Formats: sequence, C-alpha cells, structure tokens
Amino acid sequence: MDDNNMDPDPWLAKDKLYHVLFCLTLTFFFSASASVSRYSFIRTHSIRVGSILSLLAGAAKEAADQFGLFPSAGASFKDAIADIIGVLIASSALSLWRICSSRRHGSDSGRTRRVLPV
Repeated sequence: MDDNNMDPDPWLAKDKLYHVLFCLTLTFFFSASASVSRYSFIRTHSIRVGSILSLLAGAAKEAADQFGLFPSAGASFKDAIADIIGVLIASSALSLWRICSSRRHGSDSGRTRRVLPV
C-alpha cells in the first residue's frame, strides 16, 4: 500500500488507546466523586453521573480539536467512539463491582429506604 491510501485516522492508533484510557479514568474519578456527594440522588446515580461527565469531557476535547486549540487534524468520529468505549468499560466494571459488593454485604446495603411523612 502506498502512503496516499493510508487512513489518516486508523482505528488501532495509539491515540485511540489514549482516548479509551482517558475516558475510563475520568468515569472512575467522576463516579467516585459523585458517590460521596451529600445529595442522595447523585450518590444513587453515581455511575451515570460519572459516565455523563466523562462523555462531556470527551466531547469538549473533540470540540477543542475542531477549533484548533490542540495540535490535531480536527475532531474525529473514531476518537468519539473510543471515548464511548472507555466509558462503557468503566461503567460496566463499576456496575459489576456494585452488584458484587451488594451481594457480599447483604441485599439492602448501599440503598436508602424512602420514608414517607405521615
């Protein structure tokens, strides 16, 4: 293959690994931060909150690439897919961890019971 037919944004580039690892790490960080929030709604949905914030960070990075804030060829659909893969891996791992830890500590641990005012 000559250089003119080479894909300028290959799927198996080091850049895609960086995107996966970046969003995976951010999802873990944001989920851990949300899990200690003083608001029960955020604690309950900490994996979703972490995933959404991580995806927003990935989208912001792609927007910055498109506007030329980073030395890059612009926004990449493949980079966005790599971001999503990183978030899916992290959210799956966190969900499995939550399921396994709730089984170890009893079915009601980690859940708050609603108390209705009477």
